[in-house]
Amino acid sequence: MDANIITADWVAVDWGTSNMRAWCMSASGTERAAAASKNGMGVLAPDQFEDALLEVIGPWMTDRVLTVLCCGMVGSRQGWVEAPYATVPCPVCPEGLVSAPTKSDLLDVRVIPGIKQNTPSDVMRGEETQIAGFLALNENWDGVICLPGTHTKWVQVSAGEIVSFQTFMTGELFSVISDKTVLRHTISPVGWDNYAYLAAVDDAMAKPERLAARLFSLRAEDLLTDLAGTAARSRLSGLLVGAELAAARPYWLGQNVAIIGAGEISRLYGQALSAQGVPATLADGSRFVLAGLNRAYSQLNAAS
Repeated sequence: MDANIITADWVAVDWGTSNMRAWCMSASGTERAAAASKNGMGVLAPDQFEDALLEVIGPWMTDRVLTVLCCGMVGSRQGWVEAPYATVPCPVCPEGLVSAPTKSDLLDVRVIPGIKQNTPSDVMRGEETQIAGFLALNENWDGVICLPGTHTKWVQVSAGEIVSFQTFMTGELFSVISDKTVLRHTISPVGWDNYAYLAAVDDAMAKPERLAARLFSLRAEDLLTDLAGTAARSRLSGLLVGAELAAARPYWLGQNVAIIGAGEISRLYGQALSAQGVPATLADGSRFVLAGLNRAYSQLNAAS
């Protein structure tokens, strides 16, 4: 065999709505190579997933059966195969991996279930693997994990289990309000005013019931006093994050808090919490997906 050829003992896959990332892994959990594709769940029919996967991982395959462990929207109702939700409270690595149908006898594809909460109704798919990775690298950690993004999640974790969680559409609301409402004439697409952001966080936390009125005030100030677009952008973000923090207060008040996400959005959530006297550990979310998939693979091996 050519010494330059990289082969996989198993493959880890994070398959979301828009993208797919794959890692060529050794049996001991070391990353040998990585690749990505724009063939996310949102552009694939169920019978197209296998070909999309092989486009990425084909060069890593041999004549042996290859285990592929997947997390994310690949396990949704619109994905390759539906992986039913585990119900909280449950382990951060839920049991019940689901096998995806394949035409190739050399593929053994397993999908990690998402997690659901019946009351109040809530679901997550993919975040559970990030949480599992965080706990794998931070043993015996208990507290609340915030995963900011399009749909921000606050997750209570104790003794290696997800106890409860709540999702906020804060990121999606910011996008829709700034692009599709009257505020699109006021909100700058770039730039940042950190003072305006933190002032708006405090304002929304003090009077969250005034949120809708505060939003229109941004447009009125633009018309009457030439409010800067960057200040309007920052205040919109602060108002939405502040309203979220007010509603999520039972999660973060008096708790050990970690924020898992991209650098900039994690920093903004960290600043907002710090202003409330709540220190938070900021963690880069990209490394925890792979750590979580590694943890799930170890459990799969231990059970077999």
